[in-house]
Formats: sequence, structure tokens, C-alpha cells
Amino acid sequence: MSVFEHSVQVFLKPVLAFLKDDSVSEIMINGPDTIFIERGGKVFKTDAKFEDANSLMAAVRNIAQFVGRPIDDERPFLDARLPDGSRIHAVVPPVARNGTTVAIRKFSKTKLSLKDLIGKGALTTDAARFLDVCLYLKKNIIVSGGTGSGKTTLLGILASRCAPDQRIVVLEDSAELKVHNEHVVFFEARPADEYGKGQVTLRDLVKSSLRLRPDRVIVGEVRSGEALDLISSMNTGHSGSMGTVHSNNPKECLTRLETLALMTDAEVPVQAIRAQVAAAINIMVQLSRLSDGSRKITHISEGLGMDLQGNYITNDVYLFEQTGRTPTGKIIGALNPTGNLPSFMREIEVNHLPFPKEMFSKKVAPINPDEKAA
Repeated sequence: MSVFEHSVQVFLKPVLAFLKDDSVSEIMINGPDTIFIERGGKVFKTDAKFEDANSLMAAVRNIAQFVGRPIDDERPFLDARLPDGSRIHAVVPPVARNGTTVAIRKFSKTKLSLKDLIGKGALTTDAARFLDVCLYLKKNIIVSGGTGSGKTTLLGILASRCAPDQRIVVLEDSAELKVHNEHVVFFEARPADEYGKGQVTLRDLVKSSLRLRPDRVIVGEVRSGEALDLISSMNTGHSGSMGTVHSNNPKECLTRLETLALMTDAEVPVQAIRAQVAAAINIMVQLSRLSDGSRKITHISEGLGMDLQGNYITNDVYLFEQTGRTPTGKIIGALNPTGNLPSFMREIEVNHLPFPKEMFSKKVAPINPDEKAA
């Protein structure tokens, strides 16, 4: 056991059982006396407590010291990862009025696949095959969704299904993505030190990655001006690139990327950025955490550029249709094709990919989670 691992176990002892429990996906500490966990998509309050505010603050400062990221009154936020790969974000007083507030996002230790997502009812076999088609044709893909909807997990699965002879460059603010492929290079941003020096931003990494001969550039989470560099790279020969963004639906996903791309010092007209976004993004995969706690792909949509008024045009290829609920409250439904053909149907045909037009009108029976569990 490393010194860091031992230290984490000592300082985070009140939540250690949850860290070791694979059924717990998130630990939320709202001050020393209030701790919640997420299990199976549902949030529960626990009886766990830290001894006092000082012991919780000591835990956060200990982690910050090990990862070399300062946290104090002037820099009240900490983004880091624990030795087991879990992501931790902390906010300290006086910004955090409830006391030191911490969220620990855990990641599955097993290698997840599209087959696993199909087994969980997150998508159908045909929809998974269509995503493989998009990967093969090197379409630029954005995975969109809210916090905790499974964006990072899905992005890692998609990246792992790329051809083994392709060079994948992965860029992240805080390392989370698990990409199981033969030729992958990982880069992680770095905050400034206590003297304000040494900062490496995601924008810096995107710019640098383009000089490293990538076949695909993957940005773990697009949330600032790096959107402009990623979009520019997608439009200049680096097709097959991917990333995630926080948004509620495919059309909003494009608007969100446009807004993020404007968060730079570059004086680029809005219309020019909108045109770049419209040209760059081919596929939007929308994830949602539904009211029963399940995570599902609700849209697989195609970006079709802009209309004459400058509005984004999208084509929903797959949509999740809810048909009811089980006696236990689980949502019944399936991700089905809309009947709309993708604009690249001709590419599918000339590449002899086994995905004929008929697949886009082939419905599947709604998935009953209770029957699957039985």
C-alpha cells in the first residue's frame, strides 16, 4: 500500500466503507455531519460523520498536498483523484457555507463494454451497432448529458472500440477516462502552483495534441474555451474526434459548444463560430438519468449544419420511447429508430457495412427492467 493510499484510509475513515463498496457510485459530504451516497441511481442519507470540521478539512488538505494542488481561502476549490481512480472535488469555507463540501465520484473497476450497457437497458443492440458504424466512418461525436448521467463511461467505451492501429490522444482536466486500446496517449491539465506559475490548461493540451500526429483527439469534458480549438481541429482533418459536454438535448448540445467556444480571447464573430460548430459535429449521443435512477441513451442524433436563418438542424436517428412503468416504479421503454435515415447512408453502403436502410425502421420490444432482473 502506498503512503497516499494509507493516508486516504486514515483521513477518510468515516467514508472508507463506502469507498470500498462497489455498489456505491458517489459519496457526497455536506459538512462533517451530513453524508449522502448514491447507490443504484438513488441518493440516500447515511449515519456516517466526521469527528468535527477540522478533521474533514484535514482530510481535504492532506489529499491536496499529495496531488500538489493547493487549497485555501484564495483557492477554495480542489479537483483531484484518489489512488483508486475515484474523482474528488472539494470546496472549503467560507465559499462552502455548510462547511467543507466534498463529492467523490467512483468509477467501475471492471472494464465496461457496449454489451454491458445493452444488458443494463441503456441502449439496444441495433443502436450499439449504429454507434460502431459512426466510429468506423470516423464521425465526430459529442456525448451530451447532465452530471452523473454516464458521459465519461460511454466516451471511454466508444474510444476503446476504435481501430487498434489508430493513435488516440486523450486530454482531460482531471484524469478519469478509461480507454482500453493499443495506441493511447493520455494528458492531464495542471493548475498553477502557489506562486501562480506552471499552469497547463486544456486549451494548451488541445493545441499541443495537434502536433502529435493524432488519428483521434478525445477531450474528456469540454467546458471552456478549448471548445474552439477542438472544433477547429475537427474541421481541419482530425475526423473521428470525441468529447463530452453538459447539456439537455442534442440541439442544446450544439448551442452549448458555441457558447463555450466564445469563452476565449479570440475575437471570432458568433456566426463564424456557429458555422464551425455546425460543420464539425456529426453525431450527438444524449444520455439522461431518468426518474427511476436508471441511466439511458435517449437520443442518437445527427448534426446537419444550419438553415438559412442560422439555426442548427438536427436529425434524430434514435429516440428513447417510454411505454410505461413496472409495479416497482422502473421505466419501461426502448431506444428505437425514428425511421429517419442518416445523411451518410451512402457512405454506409459504399463501405459495405452490414447496416441496411431497413435497420432504421426496425423497432424492438420495450425493455422491462423487472423482467431483466428476474
